Amino acid sequence: MISEYFKNLMTDKNASAIRKMFEEGKILKAKYGEDKVYDFSLGNPDLEPPKEVLDAIKEVAADTSKGAHAYMSNAGYDECRAAMAQKESQEQGVPVDASCVVMTVGAASAISSAIKALIMPGEEVVVPAPFFAEYTHYAHNHGGVLRPVPTKKDFSLDIEAIKAALNKKTVAVIINSPNNPTGKIYSAAEIRALCSALKEFGKEGGRYPYLICDEPYRAIVYDGAEVPPVFPEYEYTVIVTSFAKNLSVPGERIGYICVNPANPEKSEFVAAATMAFRISGCVNAPAFFQKVIAKSWNAKVDYSSYLKRRDLLMDVLDNAGIEYEKPQGAFYIFAKVPAAFGDDDAAFVEVLEKNLILCAPGSGFGMKGYFRIAYCVPEKTIVNSREAFFKAAHSGN
Repeated sequence: MISEYFKNLMTDKNASAIRKMFEEGKILKAKYGEDKVYDFSLGNPDLEPPKEVLDAIKEVAADTSKGAHAYMSNAGYDECRAAMAQKESQEQGVPVDASCVVMTVGAASAISSAIKALIMPGEEVVVPAPFFAEYTHYAHNHGGVLRPVPTKKDFSLDIEAIKAALNKKTVAVIINSPNNPTGKIYSAAEIRALCSALKEFGKEGGRYPYLICDEPYRAIVYDGAEVPPVFPEYEYTVIVTSFAKNLSVPGERIGYICVNPANPEKSEFVAAATMAFRISGCVNAPAFFQKVIAKSWNAKVDYSSYLKRRDLLMDVLDNAGIEYEKPQGAFYIFAKVPAAFGDDDAAFVEVLEKNLILCAPGSGFGMKGYFRIAYCVPEKTIVNSREAFFKAAHSGN
């Protein structure tokens, strides 16, 4: 018999809103035609992988040496972990070595394994809202509870609200920058203030919450924006990330965990995260793509087409009178539901669907009254949706 938890989960309209809209899109496209449906539901990067990645795939595929497809250490190949350490050294501005890295099956298993390594049943993970919906499940998978904390109106961190949420059950705080669904980048000042709050809490209570930084969109930034480093600010920091978005290989499921080398529990955390990853059923990250990424992680990618599409979509929304905060990175806009709908994002998403526009309701990201638009779609989809967005936005007047 299917568990009651999963029965409830499968019937919860917010639990899998993104995938539900994606599947609905396939039905509508079959009925009305691809060019008549404006599908902004799924954050599926549509740039092709760079040449360096494709060349590395060919090189690794041609390797017929003995043991090329054998098991390796659960934490990954030494050479791949060393390459990821080099990457983090550059991004964080501090020396990082291979012993800090655990290779994983995408960022999802990285986050899940990091939480599992830290949490006991009933303990909590704090997250600024809105947030990537799967965080709720990652915490629940290990008996934990996700504790959302609202951000400010512009989606910046509300440090005082986070302070108020910290308690004796808090094991970690997750931040996602650039953020899915808002495209917000948390500033260096926000990061310093958050880390200061975590230090103060840890000093008073004797337990320092881990800061888990989810960074798969780190490279996709606009208008000269930068994602500030976190390792120099707080010892108990962990980076979790993947190459799904920046190198456009989401289906290959390759990512990693990297713990701050200054963490006094570094060795213990890496051992725990490796064990958590192994017993989750993954065993190890795919051998083939570990080798590919070790050779091509620093490939240069031109994200200007995402910038162009962001600006095209902002023009469409401006024309429709829909409010939003300008994204600083990633490829999403988290827009406000028109006033006529109150904060009923589900109702407005239904109106959008009637106009053949597919977007995910904000409730699925922990914030009512908004909806997410993923603009990693063809330019013509954005341009041709102009009239439909206008019609939907004014349908409640």
